Amino acid sequence: MISKEYFEKRYLENAKFFQLKPPTRESVLDDIIKRELGIQAALKLGLEKDPEIQDRMNTVLYHAYLEKKLAKQFEGIHIEDAEARAFYEKSPEIRTSHIFVSVPPGTTKEEEKKSYEKIKNILDRYVKPGKMSFSEVAQRFSEGTVAAMGGDLDYQTSDKLDPNFYRAAIGLKKPGTVSGIVRSGFGFHIIRLTAIRSWAEVDRAKIKRLIIEEHKQKIFEAHMADLRKRAQVSVNLK
Repeated sequence: MISKEYFEKRYLENAKFFQLKPPTRESVLDDIIKRELGIQAALKLGLEKDPEIQDRMNTVLYHAYLEKKLAKQFEGIHIEDAEARAFYEKSPEIRTSHIFVSVPPGTTKEEEKKSYEKIKNILDRYVKPGKMSFSEVAQRFSEGTVAAMGGDLDYQTSDKLDPNFYRAAIGLKKPGTVSGIVRSGFGFHIIRLTAIRSWAEVDRAKIKRLIIEEHKQKIFEAHMADLRKRAQVSVNLK
């Protein structure tokens, strides 16, 4: 049975997404019928017992649980300008360039040593002497997609960069300064701090969204820590 109330709810949900050409009531009803036929056919095949399907269903349940339990706390987050500015002064948006040598996951210690020797050679022979610009060195010797652009990574907020990379870059303080060798989760870098965007220039709404996400993460972690305290969890990675 498809109730009139259920149909009206689905029709209004669909209409929200098609403002210029709303769906017809007939097409929405047809979609509901197709969905119900598909669900019944899946149940006849016993797909709900398939481990992979069960895992997908559990993922839906997990997200539904978090939405139900944490939505009100998330909605209560409000960021004032003063809080946003204080946050931004500690973690400003920066523009950097880098010379990069990759260390992929699973790399052996010997391979990692070779990667380090490669970037050290670049630093000692080309960057420190200053016979070539940083951009030219990156174009010739760096790995990765931005090498052709002189290693330019454009402006990035702290959440978009590897923590070690960001700390090393912001620690340079003065635009134009070049770092030594920095190890990140991706490999080895030589970083040039190009610019630091001021509070007057930054997209403040973007910064507030970043802070809101940090608050959400803290709420989530606290809730999950409480669940874990009340559960029996055993971990054995050996």
